[in-house]
Parts: sequence; C-alpha cells; structure tokens
Amino acid sequence: QLQLVESGGGLVQPGGSLRLSCAASGFTFSSYTMNWYRQAPGKEREVVATITSAGGLTNYADSVKGRFTISRDNAKNTVYLQMNSLKLEDTAVYYCNTRLINWGTWVDYWGQGTQVTVSS
Repeated sequence: QLQLVESGGGLVQPGGSLRLSCAASGFTFSSYTMNWYRQAPGKEREVVATITSAGGLTNYADSVKGRFTISRDNAKNTVYLQMNSLKLEDTAVYYCNTRLINWGTWVDYWGQGTQVTVSS
C-alpha cells in the first residue's frame, strides 16, 4: 500500500527555517517525480516544488524561488523541502505528492499534510 508521511512542520518566526520530510513506501520511489504542494486557509492547493526521479531536475513556484530547496534521498525513500527565510505568507498545510499510473490512468497520491505556521 502506497504511503506518504510528512513531518517537520511547526511554528516559526518570520525569517526562520524549517525542513520538511516525506517518507515514502509502497512503490518504487526512485522511479517517480515527487512534489511538494501547500494549501493556505481559503486558498487552493498549489505546487511549491518538484524534483525528478534521479534528482537531476527541480522546479519551484516563483513565490519560493531562492528560499526553498527540494531534494531527495532515493536510498532512504525520502524527499525533503528545506525552507529558509520564511514569510508570513508561507503559512499553510504542506503536502507531499506523487503521481503514478494505475490501470492506464495517472493517479495522484497525497500524504496527510504537515502544518507550517509562520508568525511573530
């Protein structure tokens, strides 16, 4: 059974840092692109960062470029999101995501989310 389990969220002051982790199981982690999304209260879920299967390519939302870094350790089946220079507007629930083909259809899989609150 595929599982994505996020951790590392919490309360941090503006300008601070957090490192999120997502432990994956139940599929061949090293073969798939992984994504971090976030959803702030009253807003739609948005993609924050993406990393390809071998980690060679990454992509970021404009709002986090230069502040966030996505990485992965395929030996540990884990993807990370290092968040620096956090801003109030980064407050959201952060979700780990991957997309697999299931019976010919792409299916999104999500973790339970981890809350990040940036507040003074």
